[in-house]
Amino acid sequence: MRLVCAMSGGVDSSVAAALLVDAGHEVIGMTMRLYDARPQSSRGRGGTCCSPAEIDEARRVCATLAIPHYVVDERERFAAQVIEPFAADYAAGRTPNPCTRCNQHVKFGPLLARARALGATRLATGHYARNDEGRLLRAVDSTKDQSYFLFAMGQAALDAVVFPLGTWTKTEVRDRARALGLANAETPDSQELCFVPDGNHGNVVLERLGASGASIDALAPGPVVDVEGRQIGTHEGIHRVTVGQRRGLRVPGTDRRYVLQVLPATRTVVVGSVDQAVSRTLVVDELQRLALADGTHRLEVQVRHRGRAAPATVVVADERAEVVFDAPMRGVAPGQAAVFFADQQVVGGGWITR
Repeated sequence: MRLVCAMSGGVDSSVAAALLVDAGHEVIGMTMRLYDARPQSSRGRGGTCCSPAEIDEARRVCATLAIPHYVVDERERFAAQVIEPFAADYAAGRTPNPCTRCNQHVKFGPLLARARALGATRLATGHYARNDEGRLLRAVDSTKDQSYFLFAMGQAALDAVVFPLGTWTKTEVRDRARALGLANAETPDSQELCFVPDGNHGNVVLERLGASGASIDALAPGPVVDVEGRQIGTHEGIHRVTVGQRRGLRVPGTDRRYVLQVLPATRTVVVGSVDQAVSRTLVVDELQRLALADGTHRLEVQVRHRGRAAPATVVVADERAEVVFDAPMRGVAPGQAAVFFADQQVVGGGWITR
């Protein structure tokens, strides 16, 4: 079988390609160029995925595996579908989820189209997830599971995608990379957003909005207030805070305070106690369905990649879902993804609006 393997330059996609070669498939490596790196991130890995430095690494891996390698330019699409919405969300007081948006708009659809143009019947990636005859399942390695990020890929893409690492642990993947003599066997896992290699997303928001000609007046410093509306501090810009955040608030006093709301109209950040930073309900729009019908369902709902999935009642209608958790949940932030699980299966999800 001829397959295209999406090659990020990291150890996971490299081993995924190697496993396919070992299984006797005709494999073609394909790497997307997504953005223009800053000088300091173009020279080395830096804990990100998909950077220009990884293009060279992916090329070396493909040479080691004796498979062809192609680089496809998706910078324009990535900027329009991922980076610009990322900046707009922060400016509007939301917490974006760019990796999920990238999977939805950039990685799977365009790569599948290119794979089919090359005569391939399947697209493989190095994601830690499982595809069981068109059902998206959590990975066996729960510490590396990435199914949360994949809910919006769509059923058509899921029917044509292979996840070779779904039953592997990270330790096993690195062991296989060492055995193959891959140069990236010891490279660190991706930690930062690929287009924010220094971790300072606030600067990216300013740069993108400024470059687009949008006003950045709303991103000026503003008041931090408690739930009674009393000003207790000053923040450095709403694009530098997110709902649920505790660190970096620089509010006087010893009490732990968490961001409860971001109000862009007045550049105000509302903070409160840990007890006030919880929610029993949320609303999801832009609903993406994999195995989810209209009606009322008992499901588990995950609202952050590293967060736990919690039992809830989910009422689904058209492109909207209302969620009521059995117990209060922390970290419910507008703009983030809420993903619905039935046991190990991802059945759908969407973006939190409130």
